[in-house]
Amino acid sequence: MSPRTSRVNVAVAVAKKDLLVEWNSKILMNQVAPFAAIVMVMFAFALDNDGILQRVAPGLVWLATLFSMLIVVQRSFAVETADGALDALRVAGVDPAAIFAGKSFALMVQLCALETMLVGTAVVLYGVELTLGGLGQMVVTMVAATIGLGCVGTLYGGLAAGVKGRETLLPLLLLPVVAPVLIGATRATEAAFGSGGAEISEGWPWIVLLGIFALVFSTVGSVAFGPLVDE
Repeated sequence: MSPRTSRVNVAVAVAKKDLLVEWNSKILMNQVAPFAAIVMVMFAFALDNDGILQRVAPGLVWLATLFSMLIVVQRSFAVETADGALDALRVAGVDPAAIFAGKSFALMVQLCALETMLVGTAVVLYGVELTLGGLGQMVVTMVAATIGLGCVGTLYGGLAAGVKGRETLLPLLLLPVVAPVLIGATRATEAAFGSGGAEISEGWPWIVLLGIFALVFSTVGSVAFGPLVDE
């Protein structure tokens, strides 16, 4: 078996393990998704104006995604720390890049499910209208943003995993780094929703920015994950 095949197999195994843990615990469905929905509902009560809600809906979708992501990342690494699974993989000589890829992919799958729910909530609750072209751009935006968020979340989740007070440290580390994703995804979503008269063509440059962010952090994470976890 070639090293490349071995890495892929490890990444798939790690992703399956994380997703199976989530499937059995139902944390995403029973806790994270309701939390995100409540955030969206509270914004609706706070703003209480259809025009304002439709204009700010893109930003609210991604803010709710980021807040919810913190819960998912913290729990993912809390499970690893509690049973020593991550340490066992490292001691066994498993390629850290493969671990990073597997955990990132599992996080991406969960974020995609969450984002789909939040976009649906914006359509129903805020009266957002999506054309066919806007729907296609929304899907591309979600994919690009989710890859970046998955890689950054896994990288910084691993960094904070063994640190005291990681529950408060992780938001301090993570939120400033994902600011470009928040900005880019919000602008691209504005174009997809047509918020404030934005055209679909205005969203593609922001999607390119999201793609660059994803490429940079997938590369950095693959290289840096091992040393950060060892520390």
